[in-house]
Amino acid sequence: MKYSRRLLVNGALAFAALALGVSSSNAQTPGKKYRFGFSQVTTLEPWRVQFNKDMRAESAKHPEIELIIADAGDRTDKQVADMDNFITQKMDVIFISPKESAGLTGVVEKATKAGIPVFVLDRNVDGKAFTQYIGGDNVAIGRAAGKYIVDALGGPGKARGNLIEIWGNQGVQAAHDRHNGVFESVGKEKGITLLNERVDIDWKQDKAYEYMKTMLRRFPKIDVVYAQNDPMAYGAYLAAKDLGREKQIKFIGADALPQEGATWVLNGELAATFLYPTPGAEGIRQALKMLKGEKIPPNVILDTEGVFKDNAKAFIASH
Repeated sequence: MKYSRRLLVNGALAFAALALGVSSSNAQTPGKKYRFGFSQVTTLEPWRVQFNKDMRAESAKHPEIELIIADAGDRTDKQVADMDNFITQKMDVIFISPKESAGLTGVVEKATKAGIPVFVLDRNVDGKAFTQYIGGDNVAIGRAAGKYIVDALGGPGKARGNLIEIWGNQGVQAAHDRHNGVFESVGKEKGITLLNERVDIDWKQDKAYEYMKTMLRRFPKIDVVYAQNDPMAYGAYLAAKDLGREKQIKFIGADALPQEGATWVLNGELAATFLYPTPGAEGIRQALKMLKGEKIPPNVILDTEGVFKDNAKAFIASH
């Protein structure tokens, strides 16, 4: 299932000239070196590790770039401090993948006011006080997962079954987008029952394992588990396996790292996952375009695709 790249233009044109920071005075000059700072929320998640790896690989193609990555240790206060440090160092470009939106909005605005272009990657912040947002389409991922769930439970108008949804973090827009996308179709099916309330599992496999054990004790019949990322889906699978119930349930995730979610689909542990590409490499490319004086759009939305048992091997080979 493919979704073409879409470049979405927001209405903040009045701010865009300032945010883009593109003028004859900052266009790229031969032999000039650039320092790029990247504030990464955490390196504890495999998707984040791949994110950093892809970003470093792209920057290595451009000898004029010095890329500095700061790990916030999954803490908003540390991420604010890292951003402040980049501002003090007068980086040429700052990238940030925020832990949560509201707590990082102020420091992003501060960097922009200091005249530093800021690229927001993966998770957004509030407002439009930045140069560009780059990320996957989480609503499209949710829609694809929702369609799969409905089809797996009998098809539109006929679907029947009990569903558990495992949330990442309600303070992050991506979690709401993945939920809303799923329920565009699932919410129309009167025969599908959502069994659980919203509980933040913070995208973590171990927390999902413990949460799923509780769900399994509460509910004797669960047909589908939809987790908002693959580690949580896999944690839920392992909990069900420990109780001998894994074959009764379809586990669906998102992100589709080749060595993680896609492999779990290939192994039959997850039924499906949906690609959420890392945005770092595209961020490097977009920043270089800006520094060369090229006009860049305020939003770049990356492709997604579904990974199922019948295409998982080919997907892994191509990624």
